[in-house]
Amino acid sequence: MTDPILQLRGLEKSFGDMQVFKNVDLDVAPGDRIAILGASGSGKSTLLRCINVLETPDAGDIRVGGKPVGAVGSNGRVRYSERELCALRQRVGMVFQQFNLFPHMTVKQNVTEGLRTVKGIASAKADERALKELSRVGLADKAETYPSRLSGGQKQRVAIARALAMDPEILLFDEPTSALDPALVGEVLSVIEQLANEGRTMLLVTHEIGFAYHMATKIVFLAEGGIYEMGTPDAVLKNPQKPLTQAFLAEHQRFHF
Repeated sequence: MTDPILQLRGLEKSFGDMQVFKNVDLDVAPGDRIAILGASGSGKSTLLRCINVLETPDAGDIRVGGKPVGAVGSNGRVRYSERELCALRQRVGMVFQQFNLFPHMTVKQNVTEGLRTVKGIASAKADERALKELSRVGLADKAETYPSRLSGGQKQRVAIARALAMDPEILLFDEPTSALDPALVGEVLSVIEQLANEGRTMLLVTHEIGFAYHMATKIVFLAEGGIYEMGTPDAVLKNPQKPLTQAFLAEHQRFHF
């Protein structure tokens, strides 16, 4: 049996008096494609942000490649050094809802920025890598274009190329199509599908239930402050056992014909 590349144990996060989730345990093996579903406010995006420590967990243990992220301080809380977080975010890449591209940089410059400033790669090599990843997402011809000249789908594909350029072992997608015009959703999902077919390890927060069914190896449904139901796409999406999962899926299928 393959050892997990990512392990979460007892992960907890609150904002003030509002507990988002608690006691989250999850193992992610190399090549796993995990779709995270749930109603608005169930903690899907926060869970991804805690994995990457863009939000600091209140409690729990994160391990990448078997090694713990952070160290327990004298107050009993886990502390994270900037150096460690920089290393973590190279291993665990993230693609956001809102693209987060630098408007004053060309597409190529957006992709090379992390390569040059974080990894210290020379400009020529960084440019070469950027063009390779832009080709992968079908945007090599937009390398010298500025983000303002791109569609939302193209911007998101640039964001994916930027994440890929850093050679992450795990990719986190936080509702990557939620900010897109419906006509542009397919082009982004096609790129994610291509990455899935390459065997990439990924966690995807999405409302695209059909895509999750075909892409994922495992479905995680969040509710009631934690992992409410988890299993294969067939088990969770076709034969859910718990009432909140059933109600969520019924609502999403209500207007299908």
